[in-house]
Amino acid sequence: MSTESELVAEIKKWSKKLDDSLLKLSPVGDRGAKMSENIRAYRNDSEHFFKRGDLIRSFECLIWGWAILDLSREFEFFKTD
Repeated sequence: MSTESELVAEIKKWSKKLDDSLLKLSPVGDRGAKMSENIRAYRNDSEHFFKRGDLIRSFECLIWGWAILDLSREFEFFKTD
């Protein structure tokens, strides 16, 4: 498997996991809403770059989205449904 095809597979896998995770979380307060908005923006940016064939930037956006999600959970800006 080529590096490019591995990256495509990873982007698809982590995009789905991020989407699924977002469905299970509810923002707490204004800070949670802002964090959710930022995560979704990075997710949308990832999709945009993926469609353009810019796989590195697409994956990078997913990493940022996950980082914000993890920090938001740690600071309790989300509650689990």
